[in-house]
Amino acid sequence: MTLTAPKPDNHSGTEAKSTSATQHRDYSSLPDVTTHDRTSFPYILSKNVSVPVSGLATGPGLIRCNIYRPHDSDTNPVPVLVTYGPYGKDISYSEFNPKSFSEVNPAHKSVHSCWETPDPSFWTAHSYALLRADELGTGQSPGFLDTMSRSTSEAFATLITWASSQPWSTGKVGLLGVSYYAGSQWRVAARQPTGLAAIIPWEGMSDYYRDRCRHGGIYSDGFVRWWWERQVVGNQYGLANRRGGKTVDENGEKEKGELERERRDQTVDNRENRYRDEGYYREKEYDMGDITVPVLSVGNWGGILLHLRGNIQGYLHAGSEKKFLRMITGRHDLPFYYDEEVEVQRSFLDAFLKGEDGGGWTDGRRARVDLVIRRGDAGVNDAQRERDTFERREEEEWPIERTEYARFYLSGDMAMARMDNWVHEGGQKKLGYRALGTVDESQGLTFKTVPSDMGPGQEMEITGHIVAHLNVSVSPDVGGPTPSDIDLFLTLRHIGKDGKEIFYTGTAGDPVPLTKGWLRVSLRKVNEKHPKHQPWLPHRDYTSRDVLPVIQGEVYAVDVEMWPTCVVLQEGESLALEVASGDTQGSGIFLHNDAVDRSPDIFQGTNYVHISKQYANYLLLPVIPRKEDVGHV
Repeated sequence: MTLTAPKPDNHSGTEAKSTSATQHRDYSSLPDVTTHDRTSFPYILSKNVSVPVSGLATGPGLIRCNIYRPHDSDTNPVPVLVTYGPYGKDISYSEFNPKSFSEVNPAHKSVHSCWETPDPSFWTAHSYALLRADELGTGQSPGFLDTMSRSTSEAFATLITWASSQPWSTGKVGLLGVSYYAGSQWRVAARQPTGLAAIIPWEGMSDYYRDRCRHGGIYSDGFVRWWWERQVVGNQYGLANRRGGKTVDENGEKEKGELERERRDQTVDNRENRYRDEGYYREKEYDMGDITVPVLSVGNWGGILLHLRGNIQGYLHAGSEKKFLRMITGRHDLPFYYDEEVEVQRSFLDAFLKGEDGGGWTDGRRARVDLVIRRGDAGVNDAQRERDTFERREEEEWPIERTEYARFYLSGDMAMARMDNWVHEGGQKKLGYRALGTVDESQGLTFKTVPSDMGPGQEMEITGHIVAHLNVSVSPDVGGPTPSDIDLFLTLRHIGKDGKEIFYTGTAGDPVPLTKGWLRVSLRKVNEKHPKHQPWLPHRDYTSRDVLPVIQGEVYAVDVEMWPTCVVLQEGESLALEVASGDTQGSGIFLHNDAVDRSPDIFQGTNYVHISKQYANYLLLPVIPRKEDVGHV
């Protein structure tokens, strides 16, 4: 299948420069390197099957994939599960991350297990074929390396249609995978490729700019750099000593300069581009409403720095008639393989790829929203304790319809209190803290609620979207540069009745707080007319036209989006809101320390929160009454 070539993007010079290296390269003359093994495994394995793609802005390419399918699929076609990404289809899970692999559910471990993808041994035994592809420009797939781009999504769409047309395929294709193999699903599903029948984006960001690269407009350089250098560039096609082994093509190894010309470097592109209307970010946009296939979006409450927001936004805005949201806890790598979670995956896919609906997905018996409720202290990185402690609850919508949004006001004595009619406590205050804080040298303020005086058995559940309304300003240091911006880093923490913080399991099994939020004050402008704007979720366009001045001494009212969360406060427990000028505990590798993006010439000085009757500051929290209490006094 050949896709129509998109029009060149003349807005970005770097984009035009980077595509020129490969747009005339011809891969059709490469020899067929496919091999077939019908006897060594409990499935047929075809390696390095080639699928040509053309008509891309980055030039033609050749997607190479490994296909695992049941032995009888030649006469009994099966649905196909497709993954497409840059981590290496031939790199075993045990090599990619040995420690993680040692902890994977044994039912999903085999010689062909691969990081963040379904295991072929299990799925072929349940009458599915698996197609695992190297993304263009990586592994064994020659072409231009441009991760998460429009071109690579178009190539992915070609691959899906190709898979649906094979004689061993029923014509129905599903997408199932974690992280990168989830985030790519949103973008390709919006292209509506022929054959695509259902998707399960499992912990997968849906908004490249807001979820991944620029939190509140601030460059998340720590993760982007770590990801690019560890996960991607070491697997570029043509690289000598590539992590996944030598290329199967004769004379396939390339010199350093050629490799650089045949890729876009995310660490460079994200530093040089700041706004969504610049070419680099603009070409990655799509309309979530164009997604029409059934969706099971699986998010993790602990994914507070990368994927959580995307799973919920994807669920909210996908145009699918059949769409479901499931929330989990635990690490980023292991829950995908838990027996109970795999059964949910299989039930969903059976319904929409095989027409075998034992789970009520097609007839309304299945709840639209399935949440895990974080009540109690389950420790950190203790999967069994989390299962024993946290219960699941079904809802029919998100946000939960019975949500009561409550304002918890900040006072000058560093307290937070819920009041129907705000009365100033603690006096008029201008509370200052140093700009440009870091994890090692945190700079900020902390506001705490009074420990709950609820009686035995009483509690307060907070589940949903959070907004912090703050009044902020900045002043320069004596002899220092005049600051022209403010970066806000917010964290919400759960404090136990013993006064110690209750942590939750983060992406890497690290201790994380309830949630975080960010905002660059020069990008504070809210588009209240946008259809995605809500009182509980301010919508920002983050374009170059939205930049507003930040002048020393002026007070600016801002609404900061904090990512969704779920917690039940019990007797004696409380909340703490941290307002900081840089990353704080719980950030892990998701740091915002780029020397250009957070230059002292722009940010150095003292930041302030202003508190008075004129300047009310509050945290808008989604309080959830019990179902049985709704409608009762």
